[in-house]
Amino acid sequence: MREINHFIGGASFTGASGRFSDVFNPNTGEVQARVQLATAAEMDRAVQTAQDAFDGWSSTNPQRRARVMFEFKRLVEANMDELAAMLSAEHGKVIADAKGDVMRGLDVIEFACGIPHALKGEYTWGAGPGIDVYSMRQPLGVVAGITPFNFPAMIPMWMFGVAIAVGNTFILKPSERDPSVPVRLGELMIEAGAPAGVLNVVHGDKTAVDAILTHPKVHAVSFVGSSDIAHYVYQMGAQHGKRVQAMGGAKNHGIVLPDADMDQVIKDLSGAAFGSAGERCMALPVVVPVGKRTADELRERMVAEIPRLKVGVSTDPDAHYGPVVTAAHRAKVAGWIEKGVQEGAELVVDGRDFSLQGHENGYFMGPSLFDNVTPEMESYKEEIFGPVLQIVRAASFEEALHLPSRHQYGNGVAIFTQNGRAARDFAARVNVGMVGINVPIPVPVAYHTFGGWKRSAFGDTNQHGMEGVKFWTKVKTVTARWPDSELEHADSSFVIPTMQ
Repeated sequence: MREINHFIGGASFTGASGRFSDVFNPNTGEVQARVQLATAAEMDRAVQTAQDAFDGWSSTNPQRRARVMFEFKRLVEANMDELAAMLSAEHGKVIADAKGDVMRGLDVIEFACGIPHALKGEYTWGAGPGIDVYSMRQPLGVVAGITPFNFPAMIPMWMFGVAIAVGNTFILKPSERDPSVPVRLGELMIEAGAPAGVLNVVHGDKTAVDAILTHPKVHAVSFVGSSDIAHYVYQMGAQHGKRVQAMGGAKNHGIVLPDADMDQVIKDLSGAAFGSAGERCMALPVVVPVGKRTADELRERMVAEIPRLKVGVSTDPDAHYGPVVTAAHRAKVAGWIEKGVQEGAELVVDGRDFSLQGHENGYFMGPSLFDNVTPEMESYKEEIFGPVLQIVRAASFEEALHLPSRHQYGNGVAIFTQNGRAARDFAARVNVGMVGINVPIPVPVAYHTFGGWKRSAFGDTNQHGMEGVKFWTKVKTVTARWPDSELEHADSSFVIPTMQ
């Protein structure tokens, strides 16, 4: 049985905990490897290794750090096929989607290549008599990222790309469900020229997470996962004096106005609701058609579209999506479908009994479609995270606007319309962090920033872009005076300095 080790100090590290987690092949249901689970002592070893590397890396000038990021980007691109195949085999994403996972992470690495410009501070000459004031952004020290199973390449690169580029050293605790790609990224970072200890990958469960959150030498933690755990990470990290950004769950809505291009809406909904088996925090699992006529047409056309979707093994180039990640997750999604039925929602298309010939033990689910879902239902309130689309009918624009605005999650939302005024009004008023206008999955480009509102995010700083630079650095402001030695010294002053 293949064992997946930690990656500490630029090399594979075999832990001694004696605890492991199985890594499954979602296409077959078979155990394909097992990954080590770290002890607190092993996490401490990784943190100390990162601490030892910090002084040298943080004192490396930004341009040289950027050159490492350039080379890392080149190496990831050169190894794209290997990374996509590795990711697909453990997660279950189809190869094309796996490559998209890697590419969206590389977008942030590309942003990080420009870090010398992003680190420039502010300067005021002559703020007072012979006084200049300037600021600088400096790295925090050892920092950490705790990442989920659904994007094992993208989200780690979102975190460590900016964090390392600004001069920090990094501990990555990836999901134990698909840990191979993060380790490979660590190897490529060393190959790109980063010193040993700059990027370390430590596998684990709650023991490893708590070791990060309580370690006195870890100064900042970025997390992506479910909202309950995000809240725990935020509270525990803050309690131990750390800077924390913790991204949680989502229930993204797609508002469809009567004037929307329904042909495009159906295509967008199919991809956004069912792509990657719905295992995306920016998926679109709720569609809100405005008016009965719009709702009836949308339902009819989705019922016709769903049979055209092909569910297949992750290596099938014709498959639209593959299996979900584990048997437990498949059972959880099926449980939410049953819950929706019990609550009175109309199950129009039931994907629970889907079975792929020759892969009957794989974790496959067909697309499911609900209609007449209401805001009071638990299946509407909570994140299902599977290939399930719920139709919630709205009688008016205002009712449609209020649904995502009042929901406990506020990650993303989309509106489909040809009315610019309605779209502009919606974008300004909706109580959600990221908005798409005729864009079903509004994940911002890397030089902007990613983050939701309400229970979708804890902390006040978002991922990547300049928000990421702010999160992974601290500001130092210098006030300097260079007096003329020929002038008389000023008398002592016992009042606060002013510009008067």
